[in-house]
Amino acid sequence: MAWSNWSGSVTAAAQIARPQSEDELAMLVRSAHRLRVAGAGHSFMPLCESGELIASLDDLAGTMRVAADRQTARIPAGWSIKRLTAALWEEGLALANQGDVNPQSLAGAMATGTHGTGAELGSLATFARGFRLVGADGEARWCDADTNADLYQAQRLSLGLFGVATEIEVAVVPAFHLAERIEKRRWAEIRESYEELTREHRHVEFWFFPHSDQVILKTLDPCDPCDPPRKTTDMEEASFRRILDIAARLPFLTPFLQRLMMRSGLASRRRGPAHSIFPSDRTIRFEEMEYEMPRAVGIETLDEVVGWIRKKRLPVTFPFEYRVVAADDIWMSPMNAGPVAAISMHQYAKMPWQNLFAEAETIFRGAGGRPHWAKRHTLGRGDVAALYPMAARYAAVRRAADPHGKFLNPHLESLFA
Repeated sequence: MAWSNWSGSVTAAAQIARPQSEDELAMLVRSAHRLRVAGAGHSFMPLCESGELIASLDDLAGTMRVAADRQTARIPAGWSIKRLTAALWEEGLALANQGDVNPQSLAGAMATGTHGTGAELGSLATFARGFRLVGADGEARWCDADTNADLYQAQRLSLGLFGVATEIEVAVVPAFHLAERIEKRRWAEIRESYEELTREHRHVEFWFFPHSDQVILKTLDPCDPCDPPRKTTDMEEASFRRILDIAARLPFLTPFLQRLMMRSGLASRRRGPAHSIFPSDRTIRFEEMEYEMPRAVGIETLDEVVGWIRKKRLPVTFPFEYRVVAADDIWMSPMNAGPVAAISMHQYAKMPWQNLFAEAETIFRGAGGRPHWAKRHTLGRGDVAALYPMAARYAAVRRAADPHGKFLNPHLESLFA
């Protein structure tokens, strides 16, 4: 059976298994030679690729259990962020933060270091307090900061290397509402004022079409309770798709088309429950590379890469996305060396992206950046060792948990085996 990721750029001819119970999953794991688990397929790197067996947890039975103190909840790991946040809302609870899409599985989002934006807010992996894992031997075990502590520390950003998570204990907060504001601003203004904006707003990010002199600024702030919004899309996707299709046929028109598009009115405001305001619809397929830059050099690095695109009039059709994320202490997290500015570079899936990303990556790496594990990068084993001081310990825990490499695939072997 064929499997592909969301963008269609990673495919695999593999057996797809959908266990309905943990016992059934354990039997699959015991009998498998190689096994990977796939959620919504939003990884652009071949993390889920397998020529043998891919397991989906979509049908795995499970229920959410909220702790008596209402500070944590145990969640089926295969639940989507959308399903999870809706269930939490019914309990008067929420995640402290989310990314801007919500189809991903909870386990997959945590395993890759997926994040939202917020100067004081970490990635979703920072919310994990414990995991129930079906290991390579088919046995289920719990790990947290006190029980199987090294396994827990590695599992916080696991890339699926230590077992199949079936349940995750997650930190939660009281439910809250958000007000969203989207408006156009001059790039020169945002370049100077972004740090101030991060102090004024709980969440602030922007999109920057590299051939335009304006950015689309988005802020989110807590607000009084209100009804859910009607619209969940940041930009009018139908008109954007038409522009992208023209650029795919006539790439030299990209600078003109971007400037034309940014002349239109893009201002909007929404209010509603946080879990309905954080995510946006994403129906246009693209490829993505994201580098987490030391926050102090984030704007400077974005300025450099945009200058390179303009100088060469390169047909980069999607906007850059710029966010900030708090530091953490997770072994393989790009945020473990300090707070970061996340720079996401996209390209329309119908257009060439490999050479563009390769050249841009030299700029990001040269400024001290580390890539998002699920988005396009060219790291090798030596790079991982150089960038992550805990890489050797992480690898040792992996060997102990999976001595025969059951949860590896060729991509992950090239990084960690």
